[in-house]
Amino acid sequence: MTDLFPLATTADEQRRRAAVAVLPIGSFEQHGAHLPLVTDTVIAATLAKAVADAYPVLHLPPLPISCSHEHAAWPGTVSVSARTLHAVVTDVADSLEASGVDRLVLVNGHGGNYVLSNVVQESKGSMALFPGVADWQAAHTAAGLRTSLDDDMHAGELETSILLHAHPHLVRPGYETADHVTDREHLLTLGLRAYTESGVVGRPSLATAAKGHVVLDTLVQRFAALLEVLSA
Repeated sequence: MTDLFPLATTADEQRRRAAVAVLPIGSFEQHGAHLPLVTDTVIAATLAKAVADAYPVLHLPPLPISCSHEHAAWPGTVSVSARTLHAVVTDVADSLEASGVDRLVLVNGHGGNYVLSNVVQESKGSMALFPGVADWQAAHTAAGLRTSLDDDMHAGELETSILLHAHPHLVRPGYETADHVTDREHLLTLGLRAYTESGVVGRPSLATAAKGHVVLDTLVQRFAALLEVLSA
């Protein structure tokens, strides 16, 4: 798993002279019985590394804890406030700017980090959020995922497929029978436990490593358009 962390030296970065940095942001929250608490962080870090391998960007280490309050009913989940996440991300951006890197992409692996949209909004063009909804939908379509993005909210076909491809040792037995699809009309008020006993919302039984491979490849390809926008 150490390959998910950037191992470049300061001399390496001096030669690279990257104008854009990528910051993976995950979470530490329940993902049912078949995926680890660190799932979102692993996915964000895996995508950020793939992006850094393909493009001349500054690869930052992941933020592993974020806003997972809707998952608090399950043991192991840990959160920070939206205010704290906002402050950390803006501090990172300020530090990067002081060192000459004035563009930052937040590679977000947790859908509950709503505040990141506001951080990017407030940056007035110096930050971006990736993947966006259109990016996830394109990857979903390319990979032939059968569960909709809305129905496949948590520990389902998408996330399980990515880990089966990139880190299969992290996927525990039981995902084949863990499917649970439900509405979540009052999720932020009631928390996820009101809608699922297992913590799963989606159909992990449909997950395959091949689907995860296509998802990651598609997202990396789509990053090129975002990099072009930030470099304009």
